Amino acid sequence: MLELAFKDVENVVISDLEQKLPSPSYTLQTLKHLKKENPDTTFFLCLGEDNLVIFKKWYRSSEILEMTTLIVAERPGFDSSEIPSEILEKTIFVEHKPVKASSTQIRESVTDSGYILPKNVADYIDEHGLYGKEVE
Repeated sequence: MLELAFKDVENVVISDLEQKLPSPSYTLQTLKHLKKENPDTTFFLCLGEDNLVIFKKWYRSSEILEMTTLIVAERPGFDSSEIPSEILEKTIFVEHKPVKASSTQIRESVTDSGYILPKNVADYIDEHGLYGKEVE
């Protein structure tokens, strides 16, 4: 679905790396692998503010912060004012128009959602009966 969503976007690479790494999949192991394969590349970890609020609970979060900078999108209903300074020092907040929708909400109402979802992705979801949609 990512390949469908980004097929016309330049400079985007879709990777199945996490499927090839040992389970369970942790962000830290993915970053370590990427850094090993690309030692001269600077990586950023993009996440929503909802995840920033719980970032301290992530598996070995302090090691993640040693390896990367967080790029965080604001999410309605989340307050990052109490985030520890050691996390905020490694965080860049991006300006954008927040969408008040979670991935769960989008999956539950894909075809009639009104959310921004590429038509080819919505068609794929319908065609393959994903996320509870029945194939006709």
